[in-house]
Amino acid sequence: MNMLRRTIMTRSSALLVGTALVAFPLYWTVARAQGQASVQAQTPPPQFQPWNNTGLMAFMRRGGPPRGGPPPDAAGRLGGVPGGPGDAGPGGPGRGSPAVAIAPSLANIAGPDGVAPSRDLTGIWDTAFAGVMPGGLRNPPPLTAWGEAISKTHKSGDGVRMVPAAEINDPLSTLGDPGGYPRQLFFEFRQVQFAHTPESVLALFIWERRWRTIWTDGRQLPADPDPRWYGYSIGRWEDDTTFVVTSNGTDERTWLDNAGNPHSSELTVEERWHRVSRNRLEVTVTLDDPKSYTRRWVAVDKLPLIRLPPGTDLMEMMNSASEAKAVADAFRKEAESAK
Repeated sequence: MNMLRRTIMTRSSALLVGTALVAFPLYWTVARAQGQASVQAQTPPPQFQPWNNTGLMAFMRRGGPPRGGPPPDAAGRLGGVPGGPGDAGPGGPGRGSPAVAIAPSLANIAGPDGVAPSRDLTGIWDTAFAGVMPGGLRNPPPLTAWGEAISKTHKSGDGVRMVPAAEINDPLSTLGDPGGYPRQLFFEFRQVQFAHTPESVLALFIWERRWRTIWTDGRQLPADPDPRWYGYSIGRWEDDTTFVVTSNGTDERTWLDNAGNPHSSELTVEERWHRVSRNRLEVTVTLDDPKSYTRRWVAVDKLPLIRLPPGTDLMEMMNSASEAKAVADAFRKEAESAK
């Protein structure tokens, strides 16, 4: 038995060695021919490495919090200040308060910072959690009678109109309807990418994978628009670093934010995108809706964004109608079983 085993092992080894003696020169010839080009290549091709809402958090964890800057607080603010968009207390964006202060060293995540290029928003920009705003906008102005009546029909999962999960009627989370505009600026506003064309600026949002066309070809907003989920937008450069966007024609079926604040089809929105530097951007959003609110108001004041490295792959964040229904059904069953 031992002799048989030794014979098999010897023959097998000889076969392997013989195969290697034949294959190795062939492999070396092929590898040498194919490898010359790869040896000359300076860098490997880019890989898919999805960047999500915790991207800047991961960056901070790798290097630790920037020296002299605090870590994110419970609201997800980086070096946040009271009254910023992530602040649930008085003096939030509803009063046009100062926005979040992002630690200066984060501005170098896409490379050394520098002077802002002229009339250019190109790039992928991250709000570092400040744009998520799960509790909605804070301290909006008083509602009109129409706005008050509409707001009473909104039952949200967070904020001032929060109800038990089984009673939520937010069309975004229960039906999978589009979040709409301007809610995309006030809820789950995480990353946005800007691209320029000769006639427009395209704004591509990670949340819901939505995009908006902001026309820069001189056209005017429609005077009596058919409502759209994401409205109509035109833009102009006020100066070399400030891009002003005006929008109308919004759909009343959408909520203004995650707290269920209402808006009407008469809403006009002004966005002021200011390129502070090469790697820093900020946006201020002003709302004017006389049908819903008693005065014009600044909903977000100088919300900061940081430019991400070119080639960053953003993860997919879709609001699936089937998944929304499944979650809503689960909450209803849970509520019924608790009775």
